[in-house]
Parts: sequence; C-alpha cells; structure tokens
Amino acid sequence: MEPKNCLQSNELFHRAQQVIPGGVNSPVRAFGAVGGSPRFFSHGQGAYIYDVDNNQYIDYVCSWGPLILGHSHPKVVNAIEKATHKGASFGAPTSIEVELAELITKIMPSIDMVRMVNSGTEACMSAIRLARGFTKRNKIVKFSSCYHGHTDSLLVKAGSGLLTFGIAGSAGVTQDSAEQTIVAPYNDIDAVEDIFNKHHADIAAIIVEPIAANSNLILPNPNFLPGLRKICDKYNSILIFDEVITGFRVALGGAQELYNVRADLTCLGKVIGGGMPVGAFGGRQDIMQLLAPLGPVYQAGTLSGNPVAMAAGLATIQELQQSDTYTQLSTTSAEVCKIFSKYPQVSARHIGGLFGFSFTNEEEFKLFFHAMLDNGVYLAPSAFEAGFVSTAHDKQVLSETAVAIEKSMKVLEEVAI
Repeated sequence: MEPKNCLQSNELFHRAQQVIPGGVNSPVRAFGAVGGSPRFFSHGQGAYIYDVDNNQYIDYVCSWGPLILGHSHPKVVNAIEKATHKGASFGAPTSIEVELAELITKIMPSIDMVRMVNSGTEACMSAIRLARGFTKRNKIVKFSSCYHGHTDSLLVKAGSGLLTFGIAGSAGVTQDSAEQTIVAPYNDIDAVEDIFNKHHADIAAIIVEPIAANSNLILPNPNFLPGLRKICDKYNSILIFDEVITGFRVALGGAQELYNVRADLTCLGKVIGGGMPVGAFGGRQDIMQLLAPLGPVYQAGTLSGNPVAMAAGLATIQELQQSDTYTQLSTTSAEVCKIFSKYPQVSARHIGGLFGFSFTNEEEFKLFFHAMLDNGVYLAPSAFEAGFVSTAHDKQVLSETAVAIEKSMKVLEEVAI
C-alpha cells in the first residue's frame, strides 16, 4: 500500500487556510479528528469520487447523506440543467416548489403543510420558533449527542462535529439561550418524564433525531419514541422529529414510517435537495398556519424554494419511489456491516441507507481512516459520524470495499495498537 499523491490537495489546503477559517467551510472537513490534510475533490460519478490529484475513492460520505442515488445521477443532473436554463432563482413562487411540497405531504402522513428553507439548521431553528409560538412556552428538550444544526439554543451537548472536537457548547452562545434548553440522555424515557414533571408548564417542544445518526448511529429503544409521543400528548407540548438525515433515507416515509410514531413537526433536508442546498419543515396544519403570512410566527428566506434545488429534490424523490429502492439500500448497508463483522475489534450496525461502525480504541479509527484513504475508500473523517450508501453502491463496489477493509485491517495489525 502506497500513500496517494496529494500534492494539489495539500497546496489547496494551504491556500484555503489563508482566506477561510481553518481552511474549510464546515469544521469536520478539516480532518482535525484524524490528523493530516483534507482531500479536495473535483468530481464524482456513481459511487466514486475523484480528488484534484485524480485519485479515485469509493464514497461512503455521499455529501453527508443527500446523494442517495450516487454522484451525478442522470435524472438529477438533467433536472438541474433544465431548471438552471430557465433561471437559477426568482425570489417568487414557482410551480415546482408546489409540486415538491405536494409530493412530501403525500409521502409523509404527519405533514399536512410544509415550508421550504435552505438548510437543516434553518429547518430546526424555524420549527422550534414555531413550536414556541404555538404553545406560548419557552423551553425545549433535546438529547445529548443529538445534533440539530448550529442554532444557539441547540449547541448544548450536541453531537457530530461538536463530539468530534470535544466541545460541550460554543463560544458566542449566551447563557440565556442555553438556559432555554434542557438536555436529556438519548433513549432514557424516565429522564424525560422527570424533566416534564418539573418543567412541563414551560416546555414548548421536544426535538429529537428519531435515529441518532450524528452519534455514529444509535437506534431508539422500542419504548423511546412512543414514550416521547405520550409525554407530549399529556402535557400539550410539540414533538419535533429532526429527520434531516433519516428522512427519505431509512424509508420513503423516514423514521416515522419505520417506527409508526407521528411527530407534530418534522424537519427535513439533504435528500430532498438531491445534493443542492435545501431544507424544509412541516407538520400539522393548525401549527403550520401560524407561520407568516397567515400567522404571527415570522420566517423568511430569499432563496427558499429555489427552483434548481426543488428540481433536484423532486427528481431524487421520484426515483426513490421505485419499488425495490429501500430493499437495495438496506441490503447494501447490511453487507458493509457484514464485512466489518469479520473483525472482532469492530462493532457495526445499520438501518436503511445508513450504517455505523466503531473501534474499541479511538486511535485505531484514525489509522484505519487513513489506511482506507490509501486503499481508495473515503469515509467520514470522524469516529462519530454515520456512513451513507447509495443506489450506486453495487456488488462490485462492495467487493472493492471488502478488499480495502482487509488491507486496512492489516495495517492496524502491523502497528499493533
């Protein structure tokens, strides 16, 4: 195994550090948790991506989830090209945003109405504001290690990038913002009941990742999501499911379809943009109608519902409606975990188009990550992130992955951590 030539990536990273904080536009990309310098990518096709030094990698990041059909899927590319030729943005209503909204409300029974935004962070931020406006209460309950974007009140014991860097919060978040957030352990319904016993009169909402995908894939206990639904019903609080990752990825109807628990409000993103910047939040009609211009809860966005993103999302979801899509995605995730199961120092789990794996020793992950890069596989540069598969990850890709894992495990054996 020879380290790949990364001269152009290294040069770009050096240049980027002069003009972009940390050289990256999202912290986990900086390789801070694994060491070394990030790869700069030039293009992708199917299950593969190529860096600026023309190295090829099997991609298990998939742009952190949106590329469920793989890179440069012909139908998505065609939809983007057609939309772009008509105009990139109008700041005014278009027919395609109506079409995508109709499709989302048809697929997800808990969503009567939906508002398009531009990111998952914006979706979660807006859903919480709406829940507070509806209930006329201030506090929210979230769960340790769950990540809902970088809004002030949600950067309290968050997962994902914050776990990667060992940060419990963020500078710049005021104490007043933090005090409006109550944190409970994920999967601990008793702790949630205790919180509501003490603070129910002021709790507007519970926000939760129904599957904790920002903490290396933690699945909910059987009583957890139904228990949250019962507590919210009992105390007239709003249940918000953050399905930015799980929406359209673990099932067509998201985690709510898998677990048969309906949220009052649902946050979406990633897949519904087909790789373009997008987010959405939706839910019960009586709650959604409080949004301006119908009601007093204000939310707006210049590029919300932008036709290029709507076209990409619509083409993606229409393709996902093929009958065998989720069987294929689940089988692929299971096969990846089956490969990992051959090695006793690794534990792996999967659901739908998501998988997670972890080593007993953190240093092993760092070595494994770089060994996999050298063997042509791109994984998330953090031990806390889930892995993503696409419909383009076929048997040949899985066979190549198995070979890469075997070679990378031998590197760990040689180092003998």
